[in-house]
Amino acid sequence: MGCRIRKIFSRLLLLGTLVLGVLLGLGVLNLPSAAAAIRQLEEAPRQMVYQSRQTLKDQHGNGWQAVAFKRIRPNGQTSFELRLVGFPGGVEIDRSQPLTLSNSLGKTLTARDVSSNIFTEAGKAEPNVGQYNLQPTLPELQAEIPLTLTLPTLKSEAIKLSVPTSLVQEWQTVSSYE
Repeated sequence: MGCRIRKIFSRLLLLGTLVLGVLLGLGVLNLPSAAAAIRQLEEAPRQMVYQSRQTLKDQHGNGWQAVAFKRIRPNGQTSFELRLVGFPGGVEIDRSQPLTLSNSLGKTLTARDVSSNIFTEAGKAEPNVGQYNLQPTLPELQAEIPLTLTLPTLKSEAIKLSVPTSLVQEWQTVSSYE
């Protein structure tokens, strides 16, 4: 009797595994991927901002907030910028140098520092915050190839941030909003 129950249980387990495998293979049970929400806000009448916020890890395991945003001004002018925010007291960003974007195929691009857009008083600039103009470089980024951002610093080695392909795709989605 025990052998018969074991045999039935084995067959049910095998059948369940096969059904699960077929359903997964057909995509019926695929769970939606965890995509970050793209935020939209109206900063002023007819001035919209679309943004993506993610946390990136540097080569030391420290978290950096990466905020990519497109601003559409009332006159129709647009900008696409990336703000990188590290832990206060952890690093001093060298704003005289551009941000370097490189991929595994050896392509290297640079983004000009535009931190003056967020710090109106130079003496009050937060040393752990940098902002970069990505608008000229965004069309050259390949969404299927991950990036490494190299952030120049004043007193220590450059910070390297790994950007997954999903985030590059998200940035391109944000840039396409009108």
